[in-house]
Amino acid sequence: MAEQGEFGHVPVLLERCVELLAPALTRQSPDGRGATLVDATLGAGGHTERFLTEFPGLRVIGLDRDTTALDIAGARLARFSDRLSMVHTRYDGISAALAESGLSATASADGVLFDLGVSSMQLDRAERGFSYAQDAPLDMRMDPEAELTAADIINTYDAAALTDILRRFGEERFASRIAAHIVRRRAQTPFTSTGELTALLYEAIPAPARRTGGHPAKRTFQALRIAVNGELDSLRDALPAALNALAVGGRIAVMSYQSLEDRIVKQLFAAVTTSRTPVDLPVELPGDQPSFTTLTRGAERAQPDEIERNPRAGSVRLRAVQRVADGPIAASRGD
Repeated sequence: MAEQGEFGHVPVLLERCVELLAPALTRQSPDGRGATLVDATLGAGGHTERFLTEFPGLRVIGLDRDTTALDIAGARLARFSDRLSMVHTRYDGISAALAESGLSATASADGVLFDLGVSSMQLDRAERGFSYAQDAPLDMRMDPEAELTAADIINTYDAAALTDILRRFGEERFASRIAAHIVRRRAQTPFTSTGELTALLYEAIPAPARRTGGHPAKRTFQALRIAVNGELDSLRDALPAALNALAVGGRIAVMSYQSLEDRIVKQLFAAVTTSRTPVDLPVELPGDQPSFTTLTRGAERAQPDEIERNPRAGSVRLRAVQRVADGPIAASRGD
């Protein structure tokens, strides 16, 4: 995403993303002519800016659900308007976005990039309600036009549903205790701000637990953000669509920032890079060979110097694969 300063966001693992995707983008021409990159999480446009600058013949299709991000990216990338198409959609709308840009939903992209999670551009805008560091309305919508807000969840979901959200999406071990505190408090007055919720979390989480594992509100805020934006279901749908969009020789790189996202990426990438031939057979059976090959050994992490410059890079996990054979990739609804 964007460089620090006017756009308030430093692109994570920028050089590594270029290094991983460049071979797929320059197969037809060194300047990227004839190649298409899908930036599934355009944000403020920092990664896309680098790719469009590095490869002056490259075409980029940028997706984002956040209309504010699209406005910022549009201004930032105006000089590339002849090679950039921006689409207002969640990243699981990648197939429709390709069609809208005049491309097929299958085998039409040379590269795909995902930079998951909430951006510091969104965190820095207090009114969006993503951050527990600043008091703001309980919103957390990545798409400001969406209906469901964090306040809706906190004020209307029953204790069992709240517990489930906090446990599944935040891996919060005090989920039931927090849910009980929320239900008890909202019976007196509804929650309207992040500050009110943060204060309650300090009351609900025992003091010894508050002293370890980061800010006591971190897991609850993550859980609510994921629930509000349907992030994990969207990712489960988006990744197979992105893999299907790649032509043979195309590459995809995915950056995730928490274990739930990374687990989805890891499991799908493992499935598409593994042969279906029984292990006791000496030869690969026709049609059982994997459609993709791994480009990263496990999940790559940022180097200490980058983390020092950009603290957001501290939690990043980068995985990448390359398409080596045709064949549809099915969506998976697993955990």
